[in-house]
Parts: sequence; C-alpha cells; structure tokens
Amino acid sequence: MEIVARSTNPLTLKTDCLVVAVTADKKFSPTTASIDKACDGLISRRLEGKDISGECGSTLMLHEPAGISAKRLLLVGTGSKTLSTQEFLKIARSVAKLTKSDAIASVATTLAEVEASDQDVRWTAQQLAQQFGEASYAFNGGKPPVASKLKLKKVTLLCSDRKTQSAAQAGLNYGEAVAIGVNQARLLGDLAANTCTPSYLAKYSRALARKQSKLSCQVLSEKQMADLGMGSLLSVTAGTEEPAHLIALDYKGGKKGARPIVLVGKGVTFDSGGISLKPGGKMDEMKYDMCGAASVLGVMEALATADLPINVIGVVPAVENMPSGKATKPGDVVTSMSGQTIEVLNTDAEGRLILCDALTYVARYKPDTVIDIATLTGACIVALGSHASGLYSNDDDLAKDLLDAGQSSGDRAWQMPLWDEYNQQLKTNFADMGNIGGAGGGSITAACFLSRFTKDYRWAHLDIAGTAWLSAGPKGATGRPVPLLMEYLRNRASA
Repeated sequence: MEIVARSTNPLTLKTDCLVVAVTADKKFSPTTASIDKACDGLISRRLEGKDISGECGSTLMLHEPAGISAKRLLLVGTGSKTLSTQEFLKIARSVAKLTKSDAIASVATTLAEVEASDQDVRWTAQQLAQQFGEASYAFNGGKPPVASKLKLKKVTLLCSDRKTQSAAQAGLNYGEAVAIGVNQARLLGDLAANTCTPSYLAKYSRALARKQSKLSCQVLSEKQMADLGMGSLLSVTAGTEEPAHLIALDYKGGKKGARPIVLVGKGVTFDSGGISLKPGGKMDEMKYDMCGAASVLGVMEALATADLPINVIGVVPAVENMPSGKATKPGDVVTSMSGQTIEVLNTDAEGRLILCDALTYVARYKPDTVIDIATLTGACIVALGSHASGLYSNDDDLAKDLLDAGQSSGDRAWQMPLWDEYNQQLKTNFADMGNIGGAGGGSITAACFLSRFTKDYRWAHLDIAGTAWLSAGPKGATGRPVPLLMEYLRNRASA
C-alpha cells in the first residue's frame, strides 16, 4: 500500500473515497467549506438533517457526490474542540476500518488539518499511516500477503502547502515503519504454537538480521546457557522436547561505542503451566505468552525500517513450558545465573524464571537502559484490564519517559509501585526467594522478583498480559507495546 502526502485540489482529485472532517458546531475549515460549496451544500444539509451529528467519532458515507471527482465522500465528526490524542486515534482507527472495503482501492483525506492537543501535522500523519497500515493486517497462516489481493492500494493525505506536505510525508514514513513492526508482532503472536516454537523464533531472528544491514543476530543453545549458569531459565524448559534458545538482535544505528538500550521480551511460545497445569478453558490462548518477544522483534524490524539513529539490543529468552516426567516440580530449588536461589512454588509463574536469567545476561552489554516486556501476570489484567500496560521501574525519570511515550502514541501504560512491603512476600525458608508472593498484588510481587536482578542498571518492566492480545471481537494479537517502545526510542534518538 502506497501512503503519500500531496498538496493538491481535493475537488478534482480522482479517488474512490474522500474523507473530510466536520465539526459539531458546523464551523467548517476552508477545505471542507470548499467541498461543501462544490457539492451544493451537501455536507451542510446532512448536518442540519442530523444524518451525522459532527460529534467526535460520528461518521456518514455518501455515495456519488455531485461536484467533486471522488466516488464517495466519508464525513467524520471531530466534535467542537481540539481533540485529545486518544480522540484523534479513535477517529483515525475508525476511518481506516470504514475504508477497508472491497470496492475502495484508493482513499484521500483532509484529516491532516485536524488539530490534536499538543501535536503537529507530522504526528497526525504518523498516526493516520499507522492506523491504515494496521488495518491492512489479515492473518493468513503465516504466509506472506499477496500484494495483488490487498484491496486498498493508495492513501493520499491532502495538505494545504508544500511545507506542510514535507512534514506530513516524514510522519507518514515513520508511521508506516511502526505499522510494519506492529503487524509483524501480531503475526508472530497469532501463529499456532506448533509453528511458532523457540526454534522458529531463532530462525526468524536470523532471517531478519540477514535482510537488514544494521542488524546482527546471535543465538545461544541450551548447552551455552547451562555453561553460563542459567539454571532458572533452563528449569522452565526441562519438561519439553523443544529446545530453548536465547536470541540477541543487535541494531547499530547510533554512534559507535554509545551505550545501547536493551529490550528483553518474554518468549514462552506455549505455556501449559507445567506441573502446575492451567485449566483447559482458553489454554489455546497461551500461544500468546510470547507476545513480549514478538513486540521486541517487531520493534527491531521497525527500527531498521525507520533507520533510527540509536543503538538497541533485543534479547528474547525463548522456551516452551510443558509437563512431563522431567519437568520442574513445585518445591524444587533452582540457581539463577546471578547465583541467587529460587524456590519454584508454582511452575505456572515461569515468565519471571526465564526473564531473571536474561536480565542478568544483558548486564554484559553495559546498557544505558533495560526494558523488559512480558505477558507476566493475570493479576495485571485484574488491575488494569485491557486498556493500559502495567509499568514498573527503579528510575522515576525512565518511568516518566515511558508514560509520556505511551500517552503520545496512544499505547498507554500506568505506573505501579515497587515498595519493599511487597518484596517481603517473596520470602521463603528454603531459598533466597520464592517465585510467587502469595495472595494479593500478584503483578507487583512479580515485578519485585525481577527487580532483584536489575540492581546494576536503569530498568523498567512492562506487564502486557492485558494488552498484548484480545480474546474476542475478533481474537488476535494487538502488537502492543510496539508503538509505545518506538515512541520512547525515537525520543531518545532525538535527545
């Protein structure tokens, strides 16, 4: 799909659908007013007849409008005030879905002139490109999409002048890159667990590095992990025949020698719960327990596509958690790479067991910042639902930067506490810590567990259990938090 910015006359532009913003107070922009005049007051009449209210998110599709070259005219209400970022995203998402029709191969829109709070035209263009890109996603069993079967071929963002056009095009290009990362994360998440195994993720990562000049890939085997002392990670994979892998993708886009930002993504390609077996209902959705890994791999592809000037390393501990005669048992004690011992009180709290060794491992990169991303706890879903990811950090400035990136991108997070009182819940008589903290505060005690392995660097943890996939309407991976992470990394690159 081609997405371009143009300063051209919307009245004469031939397109299958022209998207125009209208307001609840009927105060038209000069562009909308000129279209209304050309159509002999069609827009005004529809507002007066209350066919569309003009309130934020309201829409009306008009077919074969006289006076303009477009085959359809889609009216989109923007309310009567400056939109918030969330309101603009709602509109952009709605337009992208409404124009996803068999008959619509081209779209043009004047939404670049709509103001969003504290944002410029570059941001507006980015969000439109991202939403159109995401709307083009359709799961097809993991096969590459056939270009000829993609219905929407071209999206044109109409701009008032060449200066605006230049800024908008930069936003469109970046938004396309983010959408590529989001859709790749969705694809990896949606793949069946018998396809997307730890070995598949390793193969995928090597292939990604081969096609991007600034990316390199290293994959550690179970033997190499054992030699490093990763007893905690390997305890999770003990019950399966699928070999575990530790994947590291190195993106060198910044200055040579500049300390990297490290992203660590939980990669449990299927989580049965192990000996602490999960209930059968919705167990199929445990293929999504690698969405943290998928988001990291999506970010690495988006980084390379956008060519951001920053050094980033993506690390994925990839395992499968299954029950068998060799599986780790509740009550077993394992030794992590850090030397700290862990009593495994519940084998279904496995994500933290693989992340803790990965978090110890990444210290070798002398990172500027480490962010781990994990579908870690059902408790986070209870706390925050599906709207916000849980955010924990040992650095308040880092937490603020991530929160701001989430707000700007529309991929929001909410900061949770890391108080010592919660840390006390991890005490056990038989090891340095247990892998669960008992009843209450489950997402917090999981983050407290991880914090014990991150003393040497700035660290943040994103619990995406509620935001990484949807169970209905329709079911599927969301690609979050790729937009949040990309916004954070772009801000860091700019700084």
